[in-house]
Amino acid sequence: MTTAKKILDRAGAAVLLVATSPILLLAMLAVRASSPGPVIFSQTRIGREGVHFRCHKLRTMYQGTPSLPSHETPVSAVTPVGKRLRKFKLDELPQLWNVLRGEMSLVGPRPCLPIQTELIECRRRLGVLQALPGMTGLAQIRGIDMSDPRLLAETDAAYLRTASFWLDIRILFGTLYRG
Repeated sequence: MTTAKKILDRAGAAVLLVATSPILLLAMLAVRASSPGPVIFSQTRIGREGVHFRCHKLRTMYQGTPSLPSHETPVSAVTPVGKRLRKFKLDELPQLWNVLRGEMSLVGPRPCLPIQTELIECRRRLGVLQALPGMTGLAQIRGIDMSDPRLLAETDAAYLRTASFWLDIRILFGTLYRG
């Protein structure tokens, strides 16, 4: 990881956490008021070198929903507030804490669940697990999700081969203005 990327990650996460704190607070209140359960959802994900870490998100599903990849989760498991949070990617804001802790990057391969063994193996084979997982990445702005593990791992590897400060900036803006 380059020094510029580390600075962008830490400084960017700190600024974004402060700047979005009013939105985060309102979103947390909406989650709390809309359905029972904790506001923050923490889930074990695969990090750099295949090490497990706790990834934080705002809870968008009803309490007791099985821990599955997003593309396998029934639509009925997502709360009405959760649908709005997901639409605007606000459920991802607590991951800024993961970035500050050095467990994630602002941009990189999205962290997967330990049960996504095909994706993990593809990423291991292509060297993707050498990188910190990201809050967003090249695959996300290209609309590639975890339902196609091989394509996702190949896109992640392509990002790592061409990664630069400016590519990360383009991906961050592409994430914000996608749609």
